[in-house]
Amino acid sequence: MKTTLSSASPAQLDTECLAVLVLDRGTKDKPEVTVESNDEAIKRAAAEVIASGEATGKNCEVTLIHHPTGLKARRLLLLGGGKAQSFSGFELRRVAGTAVRALKGRGLRSFAFLLPQASLSPEQAIKAVVEGAFVGNFDADTYKSDRKDQKIDELTVVASGDAAKLQAALDEAQVIGESQNFTRDLVNEPSNRMTPTMLADHAKKMAQEVGLKCEVYGADKIKELKMGAFWSVAQGSDEPPALIVLKYEPAGAPEKPVLGLVGKGITFDTGGISIKPADGMEKMKYDMAGGAAMLGAMRAIAILKPKIKVTAIVCATENMPSGKAQKPGDVQIAMSGKSIEIINTDAEGRLVLADGLFYARQLGCTHLVDAATLTGAVVVALGYVNAGIFANDEKMYERFSKAEDQAGEKFWRMPLDDEYKEVIKSGIADIVNSGGRWGGAITAAMFLKEFAEDTPWLHLDIAGTAWTEEAKPWIAKGPSGIGVRSLVEFVKDFKG
Repeated sequence: MKTTLSSASPAQLDTECLAVLVLDRGTKDKPEVTVESNDEAIKRAAAEVIASGEATGKNCEVTLIHHPTGLKARRLLLLGGGKAQSFSGFELRRVAGTAVRALKGRGLRSFAFLLPQASLSPEQAIKAVVEGAFVGNFDADTYKSDRKDQKIDELTVVASGDAAKLQAALDEAQVIGESQNFTRDLVNEPSNRMTPTMLADHAKKMAQEVGLKCEVYGADKIKELKMGAFWSVAQGSDEPPALIVLKYEPAGAPEKPVLGLVGKGITFDTGGISIKPADGMEKMKYDMAGGAAMLGAMRAIAILKPKIKVTAIVCATENMPSGKAQKPGDVQIAMSGKSIEIINTDAEGRLVLADGLFYARQLGCTHLVDAATLTGAVVVALGYVNAGIFANDEKMYERFSKAEDQAGEKFWRMPLDDEYKEVIKSGIADIVNSGGRWGGAITAAMFLKEFAEDTPWLHLDIAGTAWTEEAKPWIAKGPSGIGVRSLVEFVKDFKG
C-alpha cells in the first residue's frame, strides 16, 4: 500500500473517500458527538447524520455518506472513536484499520484519512493511522480460488504541521506496517508451504533485500554445537531443522549492548509422542509465530537503522511423532550442559528456546528477548486480549512497557517468583520440561530463565494473541503479527 502525505484543505481534496474521526465528548447521560475537524465544510456535511443519531461515535462505528455537500470527496466516512477522554493511539490504530476494512469491502482502492485534532501529537497520530491501516489491509484467504484480492492500494494522510517530521513518521510507520504484514504472511502459510527450510529461505531472501547478515545451519551444526534440547525436538521429523541467525551490525554502533532476539520456529506442532487432540490441530502451523515476529522485527530494524547491534536466532523445526521421536521419560542435555527430563513432548517450544537463548549468549548478546506461542496456560490466564510478559530485569521490563504502549500492543506482566522453580525440579535430571497444569505459563518461563541465567531477559508468551480467533472490524481472522511493533519501538531507543 502506497502512503502519501497531504497538507491540502480536506474539503478541497479530490478523493474517492475522506475518512474522519468522530468522538463523543459528552457524559454518560448526555452524549455530545463531534467531528474531529476544524473544517466547517466537513462539519456541515456530517451534521445531519450526527443530529439524527445515526452516527453516535461508538468505537469502530462506520457511517458512510455519499456525495457529501461542500466536499470534493465522493464519499465521507465517519469513524467512531469512542469517548474523547479515553481516546489514544491504541484506539486510533483500530479506527484506521476499521476504515480500510470497511472501504476495501466496498471495492474502493484508495482513500484519504484526516488526522484528528486529538490529544496525540501529529507524529504519534500519523504512525497510529498508517500502522493501523496496514493491519486492516491484510487478509488470510491466500489460496481461495475465487479470492477477490480486495486491497487498498493508496492511503493519503491529510495533516498539518512540520512536513519533515510528519513525513519521517509516515515513512517509519510504513516500514513497521509492512514488516508486521511480512510476519503475518509467514505465519499464515500452511506447514507444507512453510517447512523449516522454506522459513530459512524467506529469512535469507529478506536479509538480502534489507542488508542483514544471514546464516542458516542444519542438523550437523546443531549437533556440533551440542544443542541437545533443540535436536531432541527435531529428531522426530523427516523435515530437516534450520538454525537461522540474522545479524544487524550498523556502522558506528557501540560494541555493547548487543540485543539478542530469539524466536520459537515450530513450523508445525503435533505434540510429538504426547500428541495433541485432532480438534484445532490445523492451527498449529502458527507455532512459528514467535520466530516470524523476530524476522519481521529484524526487517524493520534493518531499514530504520537504529544505532545498536542486534542478533536474531530462530530455531525452526517440526514437532512430529515417529520412530525417531523423543519419548516421555527421555533425558536430554542442552547446549548449556543442563540435563532435562522430558515429561511431555508437547512442551517442545521451551526446549528449542533453551538452546537458542544460550547460543545467543555465546554469540555475545548482552540482553535477551524471546517470543513464542509457548503455552495454552497463558491463554487460560489472560484470554485472547493480552500476551504474557516475564522479566528478570526491571530496567528491561520498564523500557519494554513504554515501547508496547507506544506501539499499541497489550502485554501483561506475569510473576517469576523463586517458589515456582521447585515445580520444575527433576528426580533424575536437573529440570523437567513440564511442571504440569497449574501455573503452566509461569513454570515454562522459569524453565527458560534457567538458560538466560543472569543476562537481562524478557520472555513474550504470545500463544493467545498471535492468532486472531474471530474477525474484528479492524483486523481479519488469522495471524496478528503481535510483537513486531513493540520490538521495533523497544530497539529504537535501547541503550542497555
